[in-house]
Amino acid sequence: MVGVPEPHTGWTFITNHARVLAVIADNPNVRIRDIAAHCRLTERAVQRIISDLEQDGYLSHTRDGRTNTYRIEPDKVLRHPAEAGLSVASLLSLLVRDETERVRKPVTQHGRSGSSAVSR
Repeated sequence: MVGVPEPHTGWTFITNHARVLAVIADNPNVRIRDIAAHCRLTERAVQRIISDLEQDGYLSHTRDGRTNTYRIEPDKVLRHPAEAGLSVASLLSLLVRDETERVRKPVTQHGRSGSSAVSR
């Protein structure tokens, strides 16, 4: 079981809905417990977020025994008018990093990786 990280205080750039979607994009078979731990949310909050995303057509799931497999609708357009025309796939391309990138460029406390202020 994944340990629950320390809670975060203060404002952030990314919404909890986007964080949950990014975790699911990384692993379509991820457990709600693991999403909650990664996003520093309660399991109940993750369930509500997944329900929101499914209700609005951004996400669906199939059940195989005790395992859920999630499917993200990559062409679905984001809801806020300021992001008019921006697709889920575009958002996720910014949030989801390839596993090799994570190992090669660990993020420091100030959000920088390596010696560069911007990591790609």
